[in-house]
Amino acid sequence: MKVIEIKMPGGPEVLTVAERDMPEAGPGEVLIKVFAAGVNRPDVVQREGRYPPPPGASDIPGLEVAGEIVAVGGQVSGLTVGDRVCALVPGGGYAAFCKAPAATTIKLPEGYDYVKAAAIPETFFTVWSNVFDRAKLAPGETLLVHGGSSGIGSVAIQLAKAFGAKVITTVGSDDKAAFCRDLGADTVINYREEDFAEVVNKVTDGAGVNVVLDMVGGDYVPKNIACLAPDGRHVSIAFLRGPAVEMNMLPVMLKRLTLTGSTLRPRDNTFKGAIAEALAAKVWPLLESGKVSPVIDSVFALEDASKAHALMDSSNHKGKIMLEVSHKQ
Repeated sequence: MKVIEIKMPGGPEVLTVAERDMPEAGPGEVLIKVFAAGVNRPDVVQREGRYPPPPGASDIPGLEVAGEIVAVGGQVSGLTVGDRVCALVPGGGYAAFCKAPAATTIKLPEGYDYVKAAAIPETFFTVWSNVFDRAKLAPGETLLVHGGSSGIGSVAIQLAKAFGAKVITTVGSDDKAAFCRDLGADTVINYREEDFAEVVNKVTDGAGVNVVLDMVGGDYVPKNIACLAPDGRHVSIAFLRGPAVEMNMLPVMLKRLTLTGSTLRPRDNTFKGAIAEALAAKVWPLLESGKVSPVIDSVFALEDASKAHALMDSSNHKGKIMLEVSHKQ
């Protein structure tokens, strides 16, 4: 089968088209004929040599796919050959065929094609797990999410609004600001022109936000802490400015803050399966009704994965970058 390999750590040019044997579905797994796959920031970090796949996972990049089940392993129920599905996978998505845990494989939302469906798993699993399960965002509360025009950010804005929260987000340009407002963000801050902590204090009348979803790290963390209301929750899921943080813990104590974070990829299938069940029950109806939707910036052929990564590196995209897989000989 056709795959994309990382020949060596480096830039987008190290992504190379190659041939590999087709994987086999083991117990608790299904084999998916892939028609589309998502490109995500962890793929870039893996390409750079800074995020190795977890033990037992494929070294082929790609954490989300959509396609048709062509084989079902033992100990699988509720899924069968011919089902149209999307799946969160620990690796192997940039390929014509990918094995996936049955626990994280969900039938496509009604009306969705493969490209649109493949844009769901990584971002929706991540946002649900961190914003709703871990940070327990509640109706009437306020969420601050950085990078509102990213795949994660665009989903966080929509889900938070759909479940009755207010949203403040940061972006780096006016067109990204307009994009986030169209998604429903209540306040959009251009961090190149304004200090986001000052704006948050102003628009909340000094009350602060209840939850921060942070993908930046570094010097953003102390400013996030300043933005949080009493009993606020700060969730870290990435470190674009690095993991090292220097901060004053006194506000954490005085405001009774919770600082937490997570990485989804290494978690076991039982944990991820619980997220999948929650999404199927609570978010799939929103997807099918059109109340929320993954936002797709651009679609590349699988063979052009390096071009997709170059766009990701540029940060000039709004929403998801996707790969489409052709099975024509």
